[in-house]
Amino acid sequence: MTRFNSMMTACFMIMVLCLPATADMNLFQKEVETEKIAVKLVRDVAKGNYGLVTTDELKHLMDAKTDMVIVDTMPYEGSYKANHVPGAVQFLFPIPDMDTFGSKETDGKTQADFEKLLGPDKNKLIVVYCGFVKCTRSHNGAVWAKKLGYTNVKRYCGGIYAWKGAGFAVEEVK
Repeated sequence: MTRFNSMMTACFMIMVLCLPATADMNLFQKEVETEKIAVKLVRDVAKGNYGLVTTDELKHLMDAKTDMVIVDTMPYEGSYKANHVPGAVQFLFPIPDMDTFGSKETDGKTQADFEKLLGPDKNKLIVVYCGFVKCTRSHNGAVWAKKLGYTNVKRYCGGIYAWKGAGFAVEEVK
């Protein structure tokens, strides 16, 4: 029994001593994932030639009653209907990069429908968002706004998760 207790004590000590290393390794592994997401975001922004806006910046623009169109690119039933940034309009975009504008990918809506939603003023601020930083629906929406000639396009990359995380109110469709 004593030998068993000694072995158990030794195993316990090894586990305790390894915990900080395991915690550090998890932290390091999380950083690798964060890096991948950050680099993809930077590359998407460069490729799409649009700007970025943070949660606080968007809230400030809204509080200042800035003339803009905020576009939620998430599915209507699965997301937008339940909660969206106040004043946002909905237009579904797919997650994979869109080379062409297909009505199947956009719930049957067309490029003309998107342009109508954004309005005739090509200099108006257009803010496009989806769920969270890693989600690329907002990238597709921003790219298509730029392709349609809108000059002041920003991607709100934190999306609805960051909005709610900041404690800001959301709207829902009743």
